[in-house]
Amino acid sequence: MEFNNKMSTKHAIIIGSGIAGMATAIRLASAGYQISVFESNESPGGKLSYFEKEGFKFDEGPSLFTQPQNIEELFAFANEPIEKYFNYSKTDVACNYFFENGKKIAAYTDKKRLSAELADKLNEDSSAVEKYLSDAERLYNKIGLIFLNHSLHKLSTWLHKRVLHALSVLKTTYLFNTLHHHNNKRFISNEAVQIFNRFATYNGSNPYKAPGMLSLIPHLEHNQGTFYPKGGMISITNALYKLAIKKGVQFNFNQSVEKIIQEDKKVKGVVVNGEHVFSDLIISNADVYHTYKNLLNHLPKATKLAKQERSSSALIFYWGINKQFDELGLHNILFSNHYKEEFDCLFNKKTILNDPTIYINITSKMEKEQAPTGSENWFVMINAPTNNGQDWDALIKETRKNVIQKINRILNIDIEQLIKTETILDPRSIEKKTGSYKGSLYGTSSNSPFSAFLRPANFASNIKGLYFCGGTVHPGGGIPLCLKSAYITSELIIKNEK
Repeated sequence: MEFNNKMSTKHAIIIGSGIAGMATAIRLASAGYQISVFESNESPGGKLSYFEKEGFKFDEGPSLFTQPQNIEELFAFANEPIEKYFNYSKTDVACNYFFENGKKIAAYTDKKRLSAELADKLNEDSSAVEKYLSDAERLYNKIGLIFLNHSLHKLSTWLHKRVLHALSVLKTTYLFNTLHHHNNKRFISNEAVQIFNRFATYNGSNPYKAPGMLSLIPHLEHNQGTFYPKGGMISITNALYKLAIKKGVQFNFNQSVEKIIQEDKKVKGVVVNGEHVFSDLIISNADVYHTYKNLLNHLPKATKLAKQERSSSALIFYWGINKQFDELGLHNILFSNHYKEEFDCLFNKKTILNDPTIYINITSKMEKEQAPTGSENWFVMINAPTNNGQDWDALIKETRKNVIQKINRILNIDIEQLIKTETILDPRSIEKKTGSYKGSLYGTSSNSPFSAFLRPANFASNIKGLYFCGGTVHPGGGIPLCLKSAYITSELIIKNEK
């Protein structure tokens, strides 16, 4: 194919078409840039992909949709009506939680309904639950928004008066006490503590090490709400891709960038299939470790990044189930009875506990056409360690047996005889498909008070014209943060690259 090699101050190359890459492309194209995207896969979306098998439709990656305002704001910036591309609805229940002791909790997306549910089922003080969520909202609005909307690596961020407002609500306990310690002080039941500990897994972290600051995350689900995109999560990818095309973005699929060209500490373009494609502006949506190690050949920086603790990965079973289950909803979690040990296995022993927490996502609950009549499409995910050369075939076989036994025990069924079709995704295949270092889902973990400040910046301080977006740089992984990353990166470019 022919590449546009024309040098232009308004031309930018984006490496990778994940959610952050596409959102950055849309923003820059809307600001007048000519954008060329190079993607090694045959389709856009990165981790947010999709497949069908024997009539069952599966979102392959992220399955939880929060903060639709990020997508709405993107379409507004592009001056395009979102309803022509994307539709969604709010869900009443964020998640159904199941415990080995027989207790079941419906985690409502309404603060008062949730507090009443925890009071009724777990004897929690409903006012204490509401206070927890009000504190989460305050933390998010005063501190979280600074983190999510601004580069932490620019002095101007810290000289703004909003930082003084943030300091007024910041307590050292949020930084130096763990999320588990924080939750253990706020709730009386082990089940409630476990429910709110789970939010550390939003960014692949350990609640027994991650700071109490992560207690702001429940604000997203229980104050703002959870949502379902019509057509499944893949509709987010499709909407952004169509919008990018409308804005004139050029996509080049099955085209792997082999090298970022540098000269005198400035980017000059990329090498793709042996051809030089020139531009003074490069944005990498690839894993930042991969970018430094393989595209820039900057081994000292890559080595430094490799020393940072990775977030968790995932083991996913995509099951076509020949039955429907009334007790299950869109999002369901069957909790481990040994939660602390589970995280010790993930981050220290680099294995999967024989009693793992199981997440089951079933989009056919929202749209029946996602599965054949009388059936359900189960996305069954277990937190997994990163790929460190484990015997994955043996580990997957053992974990599958343990998962089936746990589902059978809690739901009182024989699930294996109902599995009509199966596909498996593990840390090895995640690493291969997405380029994520060691199969990590979120780049580095947040298992220390300073993790946010150690996460790589959205720009290269020593290479002019090089920027980064996506889940491995600030502010982190997951759809909302990747969209925020695109916002931060594009704002830096529009301001700096005039």
